[in-house]
Amino acid sequence: MSVIIQVNHLSKQYKKLKAVDDISFTVNQGDVYGFLGQNGAGKSTTIRMLLTLIAPTTGSIELFGMDLKKHRKEILRQVGAVIERPDLYKYLTAYENLSQFARISGAKVSRQKLMEQLEQVGLAERANSKVKTFSQGMKQRLGIAVALIHDPQLIILDEPTNGLDPQGIADVRHLILQLSKQYGKTVLVSSHLLYEIEMTANRMIIIDKGKKVAEGGVKELFDPTKMIIQVSVANIAHVMEQLNNSSWKSYLQEQEQNNLRFQMDEQQVPALATDLVKMGAAITSLQPQHSLEAYFLALTTANRHVDTFTNRVV
Repeated sequence: MSVIIQVNHLSKQYKKLKAVDDISFTVNQGDVYGFLGQNGAGKSTTIRMLLTLIAPTTGSIELFGMDLKKHRKEILRQVGAVIERPDLYKYLTAYENLSQFARISGAKVSRQKLMEQLEQVGLAERANSKVKTFSQGMKQRLGIAVALIHDPQLIILDEPTNGLDPQGIADVRHLILQLSKQYGKTVLVSSHLLYEIEMTANRMIIIDKGKKVAEGGVKELFDPTKMIIQVSVANIAHVMEQLNNSSWKSYLQEQEQNNLRFQMDEQQVPALATDLVKMGAAITSLQPQHSLEAYFLALTTANRHVDTFTNRVV
């Protein structure tokens, strides 16, 4: 398996701010590689260095086995990217946008090929509709089609689901998986939502305040045998007495006031809930949480407010 991106000890300093701090990671051919971190963690800065939009302070970047400094033009011919929201011509149709961007890039692309690209992103039926009539999710998919005009090997997407409604998120998620599995593209996708990375990526890195805090395979990092269960009860003294005489005692990690914290395989959660009810527990909440999710939030939410429904820092 060939290496598509090799980043070694990459840093970016802005006066007193170190936006990226000694990051190293590898993206292999065919990966959907998740780049995870809260807003301000350094994701976009790293992506801009990968695209030569800004220069690193220290460190090195190789793409396709070539030094980015020495082979910039050759490398970027094989890269497509959507940074934040795509910049489209809203009074042109979807097809006209693709055609215009093809001319700008110097790519000679037939009408049939452009239509195939619109089909690829699920917009063939709206080829002749003006972009101003598109939802944000449709614009995002058209932006990805623009990034695919020159048939790149590597696709870089910076927060592609940001600001989308649930259907738009699902459409972009499906497209990312399709690009990898059906078209053999390598995709690097950044996000601040663990759930999106878990649903799309096979490998990932977590960064916080410019530093790498975890990297590895998504299945290994989201280990289902290490599910964290947060349980709140109104009658803690009674429940603790019952738990101390049950097999669930060995799964209990922590008890603080009316809150209990268990760790177990996710398949055991229904049995835990059933037994707690049988014990007479007055449960006020029960929240499953991946061990990585708990780890990620513990690392990245100090002095920040977290929306507990989306796990998004606001």
